[in-house]
Amino acid sequence: MTATRGEGASLRGPYAKGIRRRQEILDKTLDVVVNRGVHQTSLRAIAETIGVSHSVLTHYFGSREALLVEVIRQHDNDVEEHIGSQPSVIDGMMAGAALNIQVPGLVALFTSLMAMSVEQDSEDATKYFRERYELARRDLVEALRGEMSARHSLTDVDLENVSALILAAFDGLQVQWLLDPSVDIGASLNLIKRIIH
Repeated sequence: MTATRGEGASLRGPYAKGIRRRQEILDKTLDVVVNRGVHQTSLRAIAETIGVSHSVLTHYFGSREALLVEVIRQHDNDVEEHIGSQPSVIDGMMAGAALNIQVPGLVALFTSLMAMSVEQDSEDATKYFRERYELARRDLVEALRGEMSARHSLTDVDLENVSALILAAFDGLQVQWLLDPSVDIGASLNLIKRIIH
């Protein structure tokens, strides 16, 4: 039996059950990470907490790394939907940072996976972060170009380098916040906004 989609229709059958189960695993994995910490979050610990077998987790995600990458990917998608359109690219980043710091375990997970992504045997994390940064730089360049054009302030500044610097600052500020919660990510991003405008 295949599920049909239509206005007001919902998925049914084994496919829908699998999607719900996968989502439940993602949601609960984040809870485990927040409560146990990234390095204490093994597939077995997640399976025990959720009440599923280790083989169920490997069926849906293949590996611990792949599961944790999916948790971050889902959060990124949720943030994109939640922040909507903002007056500027930096305003969007500030809104995203405000959401990120509401779940400190999430920022720690992101940072740990980012560190893992530079290791040779971390295919899932490496692929995710390589694609994430490529897309983020491209989107930032387009957004900055649009903002500068709207202000009639196009310059010969290399927007690709500016975008790389903004991303480095954003992720670096989150790491600093993890180490010292008094670090004001919003104020620092606001300073970047003033500099580039």
